[in-house]
Amino acid sequence: MAKYLFLKHYRGGPTPTNDVPFDQWTPEEFDAHCRYMDDFAERLKVTGEFVDAQALAADGLWVRSDGAGKPAVTDGPFAETKDLIAGWMVVDVDSRERAIELAAELSAAPGAGGAPVEEWLEVRPFMTEPPVIGG
Repeated sequence: MAKYLFLKHYRGGPTPTNDVPFDQWTPEEFDAHCRYMDDFAERLKVTGEFVDAQALAADGLWVRSDGAGKPAVTDGPFAETKDLIAGWMVVDVDSRERAIELAAELSAAPGAGGAPVEEWLEVRPFMTEPPVIGG
């Protein structure tokens, strides 16, 4: 089994087929989209392939150690991932091909007008071993 991260983007990737921004959807369209994702996750729980999923709030900060004392915190300037990443799902599957199959199915969640969004999902495998550095 290998873990994969599916990243849902607000923007930044290729344009989805049903390219109507979330803030222009009706409450019913948004609810149908969320129900599709919840039902998808429930089916993956049955197969043992679901690990976790979360939607992300628009708020975000950069934080780093600033030595002794208070950490440095800023809301920019930086790549505004809070404007890009809408949420994520982690699956644990037998193959890269299965991860691609599931991501394609998740991409078909309904959007505006009930039509599939057909959004592009970023699919990233989890690192299984530390990289070998040097010789």
